[in-house]
Amino acid sequence: MKLIADVAAGLGLSQDDLIPYGRSKAKVPLATLDGPGEPGKLVLVTAMTPTPAGEGKTTTTIGLVQALDRLGEKVAAALREPSLGPCFGIKGGGTGGGKSTLVPTTDINLHFTGDLHAVTAAHNLIAALLDNHVHFGLSPKIDPRRVVWKRVMDQNDRSLRQVILGLGGVTQGVPRESGFDITAASEVMAMLCLARSEEDLRERLARTIVGFTADREPVTVDDLQATGAALALLKDALLPNLVQTAEGTPAFVHGGPFANIAHGCNSVLATRMAMKLADWTVTEAGFGSDLGAEKFFHIACPAGDFDPSVVVMVATVRALKYHGGVALKSLENEDCDAVRAGFANLEAHLDNIRAFGKPVVVAINRFTSDTDAEVGVVLAECAALGVRAAASSHFAHGGAGAEDLARLVMDAADAPLTPAITAYSEADSLEQKLKNIAKRVYGAEDLILTKAARAGVRRFERLGMADLPVCMAKTQSSLSGNPARRGRPTGFTVEVRALRLSAGAGFIVALTGDIVRMPGLPRKPSAAAVDVVDGHIVGVG
Repeated sequence: MKLIADVAAGLGLSQDDLIPYGRSKAKVPLATLDGPGEPGKLVLVTAMTPTPAGEGKTTTTIGLVQALDRLGEKVAAALREPSLGPCFGIKGGGTGGGKSTLVPTTDINLHFTGDLHAVTAAHNLIAALLDNHVHFGLSPKIDPRRVVWKRVMDQNDRSLRQVILGLGGVTQGVPRESGFDITAASEVMAMLCLARSEEDLRERLARTIVGFTADREPVTVDDLQATGAALALLKDALLPNLVQTAEGTPAFVHGGPFANIAHGCNSVLATRMAMKLADWTVTEAGFGSDLGAEKFFHIACPAGDFDPSVVVMVATVRALKYHGGVALKSLENEDCDAVRAGFANLEAHLDNIRAFGKPVVVAINRFTSDTDAEVGVVLAECAALGVRAAASSHFAHGGAGAEDLARLVMDAADAPLTPAITAYSEADSLEQKLKNIAKRVYGAEDLILTKAARAGVRRFERLGMADLPVCMAKTQSSLSGNPARRGRPTGFTVEVRALRLSAGAGFIVALTGDIVRMPGLPRKPSAAAVDVVDGHIVGVG
């Protein structure tokens, strides 16, 4: 690894511009955003519908920035921080893989600079002050049955999804039902990732609704007199983190919302900072175009006042065969017919990006088990659609393996930047926004609202907040709401079972299907492979 000061120097930053966290990572003050200069070009990385192991968006993003660096371009990545939940769960680390990784890998995957812990602490401080407010019957008097603020922790733990608080008598608080979400789904995490300044974060915290009175009047964080204390815990966490790739290319890693249960994009501050300092910024939105990319265009872009010049669509031969009907255990066997059959899923995602009005490049994230014949099928199918595509071996060869992809991206970005065409407008009703996403992005025949969801619509209309954008919480395993439906499903209906207002974040969360905001651990968690050997942590990433 280079010293972090040397990495920063490549972006025109001096050592005085950094707040070092050791030799290999640093926070960058927000003052860096001040001053003259036009922002560089922004590249968004998304993907087709993944297999359970994912399709390598982060690895591809890292490989692409390394390739652009090798080609002499001034480039930086802007990525999310890994959550401990997936690190110790089914997925493992979130820092890329092979020769396209972020370093220091173990630090970033675990405690890093403490940002996720700060979000957890700030969120739970608000929860503690709320319950204290209820216990003492302070004004405005919160109805315990109408508290909407849960607690969070940065782990997968299904046992905490639903809990009873306040047991043990009158001195132990007021008993009520509640639960835990994972920190990645915390509204505080969303606010941190969407805020454009410390003052903006303060305003978002202040207006966050934590519950309602018996008369159904909203009670906010400011009503609890908790805004200042929560902001104090988040003061340093608001600053973007600078690290590097395995080849020494700068990478801003900041914020960590999931895209299936939250908005799935790194902080707008980190993206804006990368764009300020580099000619090219490559960022990633979680899961497929139906989740991360959709929310990037509808939530992150307006908040950050930016727009991508080109979108990279990550695909794998394995995922194409999976959507072509091949079982997980047989994905390493050559099957060109299954690749062709599964291409319908990739085509749906390509249609989404083109509907947003953006040029798209397909990155075939090549695995060692992929045959030339299978890769050839993907390239031929993309060519038939008039879509640029390149096979990329960045996992095995780092930036050198992604140079063909990088050249295609640069070529696609030459076109004049035109504003994204969104699937809905601010003037649309809340129900219309939800239907537009379901029909235009997922390919659904219709969307229905349960009785509880319709009550939510009426409540948000009464509060004057029904015009906010929506953040769909949906399975990442299918374009539909049913994780078992592969390929490009048709004739399905999406059901919204409940709506949650995130007034501080500035959006409304729509819960579909059986999606939960606190994941569980698999039968064999990745935690089983983590250990400390001779003073070094092993098994992470």
